[in-house]
Amino acid sequence: MLKKIAVLYYTQSGNTEKMAQMICEGIREKGAEARMFPLDGVDDAYVKECDGILLGTPTYHGTYCAKIKLFLEEKFGELEPAGKTGGAFATAAYIHGGADQAVLGILNHMLFYGMKTYSGGCAYGNPVIHYGPVAISSADLKDFEELFREYGRRFAQA
Repeated sequence: MLKKIAVLYYTQSGNTEKMAQMICEGIREKGAEARMFPLDGVDDAYVKECDGILLGTPTYHGTYCAKIKLFLEEKFGELEPAGKTGGAFATAAYIHGGADQAVLGILNHMLFYGMKTYSGGCAYGNPVIHYGPVAISSADLKDFEELFREYGRRFAQA
């Protein structure tokens, strides 16, 4: 079980931040510590102490946003991610807009940095989460709250 988890995210509309909050609630339900940080306000010392890191992105042009890519390439390695458990989540404007690609792109970077990646585990049953949770903003975001909470609960137990 993970004890201390950082949930990092970038948001423009606020949707990705809302989903980060849901994930943190799920993590805390399992007794783990969770703090969330926008990319421009990451507490480096806290993240370095964590045994889990989650990264959330809005989906632009069919994948994760440029600010996330820049963060992963220029800053992420400084947070000493090697050996930690990592996961990703995304928000998208519409279904089939590339959110799965966004999540997989982040997980790929995490593997590059030597992290153990966590998908959400479809073996746990419903809700099925293959790579990481995705919320579609053209729907009611409340429809995705339980999915993101459940992902947080599962991630805390990784």
